[in-house]
Amino acid sequence: MFKEFFSRLSQNYIDVVEDDEHYDVTIEVGEDPNVKIFRAHMIILCCRSPFLRRTLASNKNNNDNNILTHIKLPNISPEIFIIILKYIYDGIISLNEQESSEIFKLLAAADQLYLQELVDYLQNYLIESKTEWIEQYFNSIYQISFQSDSLLKLQNFCIEFMAKSPEKVFKSLDFTSLSEKSLVSLIKRDDLQMKEIEVWDHVLKWGLEKNPTLLPDPTTWSDDDFKIMENTLQHCLPLIRFFSLFSDELVQQIRPYKKLLNEQLYEELINSYLDSNSKPNDNILLPRNRNIDEIIDSKIVNLNIVSLVSRWIDKVDIKSKFVHIRDFYLPYKFKLLLRGSRDGFTPKKFHELCDNIPHTVTFIKIKGTEEVIGGYNPLIWKSTKYIENGKTKDCFIFSFKNKDDFKNPILSHIENMDYALVYRSTYGPAFSNDIAIVVSTSNDSESYKHCQCQQKRYEKKIRESEDLFLIEEYEVFQILKRNV
Repeated sequence: MFKEFFSRLSQNYIDVVEDDEHYDVTIEVGEDPNVKIFRAHMIILCCRSPFLRRTLASNKNNNDNNILTHIKLPNISPEIFIIILKYIYDGIISLNEQESSEIFKLLAAADQLYLQELVDYLQNYLIESKTEWIEQYFNSIYQISFQSDSLLKLQNFCIEFMAKSPEKVFKSLDFTSLSEKSLVSLIKRDDLQMKEIEVWDHVLKWGLEKNPTLLPDPTTWSDDDFKIMENTLQHCLPLIRFFSLFSDELVQQIRPYKKLLNEQLYEELINSYLDSNSKPNDNILLPRNRNIDEIIDSKIVNLNIVSLVSRWIDKVDIKSKFVHIRDFYLPYKFKLLLRGSRDGFTPKKFHELCDNIPHTVTFIKIKGTEEVIGGYNPLIWKSTKYIENGKTKDCFIFSFKNKDDFKNPILSHIENMDYALVYRSTYGPAFSNDIAIVVSTSNDSESYKHCQCQQKRYEKKIRESEDLFLIEEYEVFQILKRNV
């Protein structure tokens, strides 16, 4: 038979803390005027804390003639150390009545004493129970967590939090006290979930905080003032994705600070908006990745393609050679109506789910290649016994060699608006013959067998081959205006 009596054992050990006869170590903690001396037992301290073991061994070597060993821990307050000491003796920790700031001090003390079990527990507790407090004092917690290799859980939390919720970091009470290294590590991330103009605004705010003699209004700055700010932001400016900005942002929020930018860079930036023959160089940073979930749920396309299609719908910068490096244009939410792998690849299912719904976008991934083709229909789809045509001048079709090759898409507008769309019960989404997705029989419950792109009514050929192809996946979305 086996029985554990840990609760009684734990109580016996905590009683030892109060013993004033058999102790052989005194520990002086805190700084004036808050200093207190605790009595302890070397054998227990050595077993529980690697830091105290080394400290006590060093003191013992230097004080061979003294029976009593005395050590100092000025970086730990008496209030925190009594919690630590009780944990060392009885293995119990209670945080119910502790303020968040005190728990963090407890974590720092446990880390100093190499109490890794307690360090891991306190990290998890803060992350799971004190998230709002961490967000409020993010900078201090971020800085301290990266001073120790033992605080990996807190470090990882901070890194993920910075990328996913940068606005909360920038709004934290102590954002402007971020070190340059911390700020650079944040704004260099491709997955930073923030508009570029907001990144610029916060970097300027940080720079002004570092130079309190400068007035916020740049029209009051001398050349020397601009030089001071340029030096302050020298490691931040190359990380701002200026070419992702919209033209009004450039005029209103960048031009007043143009002396901070390299002259050649500023000229290239201006030309990218004014000169239709201007081309981007290979060194320009692409827009940051955004969280796609709130925009579109797709297995075929990424946010770059969604942004381009949205620009084409609204006729925004459709001829610009810089369009792929501008900030994402995301005025629409793409509401999924149909997905082939989920709903089936039949005309019957297409018409059940997509008919009579205006403003739809279709994406098709061709089997055996990485090609993505599709089209925009501002009208509705409908099922008819005989072929009918949908008439509109606003239809267009497109193709990409693959979902990541968004720099060289083919965009083709309707030339003969009377034949922009084709309606029939045995047809799926059909943009004349230029994208025809049909079955080869009169049975609308069969899967698509006759899929082809033949240039007929649209201005450009979107595929080199006019051969029949099979569909690996296709999706139809309704576009809805977002509140942005």
